[in-house]
Amino acid sequence: MAARVFYGWIVVGAAFVALFVAFGSMYAFGAFFRELETEFAASRADISLIFALGGFLYFTLGAFTGALADRIGPRTIVGAGALFLAAGLYLASRAETLLGVYLLYGLGVGLGVGCMYVPAVGAVQRWFDRRRGLASGIAVAGIGLGTLVVPPLSTWLIGIGGWRFTYAMLAAGTLVLGLLAASLLEESPERRGLARDGAPPAPAPQGGARPPPAGLTLAQTLRSRPFWLLYAAGLLTSFGLFIPFVHLAPYAVDRGLPEAFGVLLVGLIGVGSVVGRFLLGGTADRIGRRFALGLMFAGMAAMLVLWLVAGAARPALVVFALVFGACYGGFVALMPAIAADYFGGRHVSGIIGTLYTSAGIGNLLGPTLAGLAFDLSGSYALPITVSALLNLAAVGFIAFNAEPSRFRAAAWARA
Repeated sequence: MAARVFYGWIVVGAAFVALFVAFGSMYAFGAFFRELETEFAASRADISLIFALGGFLYFTLGAFTGALADRIGPRTIVGAGALFLAAGLYLASRAETLLGVYLLYGLGVGLGVGCMYVPAVGAVQRWFDRRRGLASGIAVAGIGLGTLVVPPLSTWLIGIGGWRFTYAMLAAGTLVLGLLAASLLEESPERRGLARDGAPPAPAPQGGARPPPAGLTLAQTLRSRPFWLLYAAGLLTSFGLFIPFVHLAPYAVDRGLPEAFGVLLVGLIGVGSVVGRFLLGGTADRIGRRFALGLMFAGMAAMLVLWLVAGAARPALVVFALVFGACYGGFVALMPAIAADYFGGRHVSGIIGTLYTSAGIGNLLGPTLAGLAFDLSGSYALPITVSALLNLAAVGFIAFNAEPSRFRAAAWARA
């Protein structure tokens, strides 16, 4: 029975687990927000910067770890990431100053997730063609499930043993599950004598060597218009994408709602994103992945407007969290698949990593500026409004981009 299972789905499962532990630990930050604010007598901008630095580092590092995974394979890089992440979480639990949290959490978590995210996602793209959207959606659903499970779990553990104990527990879980996931990753079906999507493998050419996956190099990709339009769209949406993960829980408290409800809202973003990654990834394979990506940006813009007017209305906040999460999950599932649609699998991890530096910039600036805006005005209205408008602009960049099939026909012939 085991021999009948296409190994690509094992790779999908391994990527799912790696992203579950990486982003579950990262997006649990909202559960620690008030604990750190009280412990170090810090402003919201100061605490937001902890998350922003880690996020900026892991998205930026993806450009390097993705390219490295293209050369030596994802298994070693993802395994190293699990070690970095576990060390960062544990050492952060021992920090005595806010500067120590910046350095230990920001560096350890940033390095860890940076080594795990892009190499794991990039590995999945090489195993599929026809079902790439579905496979990518299932893999990155690990981010959504981690967002659903780990923040409430962290809140419960904080109530038992405090924030330091909780970070130590997250470190232990990350180490075990992260290394297990890394051990199951495989670079490409060609390495196992297989073909994409589980199709019968093509006969090997004389001499037994199989050709590398088709597509553009990173240098060729960086000279293309579709790459920069995708980059601009990712940059614009990322300014607002990460604000709820940091500020939704304190926002709820400001509105007189229980802190546990605010943490639950972050978990509901995870619920929505799981749905988005599973369902929208497969649907996008049928309606067109580029069109579906534009719908995700439009949906996030609409939900940010809902957050702006929701106030303390619990049903509206629940709808915001679920639908925003679904659109966010669809975006995360589709962007790697679309990169492979345009540029092929030859250097897909390095291309995805470079593309995700846009999210690193947004992750650094968005939550930090939102915290600063609150410190100055006592309101999140301005950053939420600006984030909605930037998502609408991202829709325009996607609409003006070329169809992947037309781009491939012209650009790959010249490569």
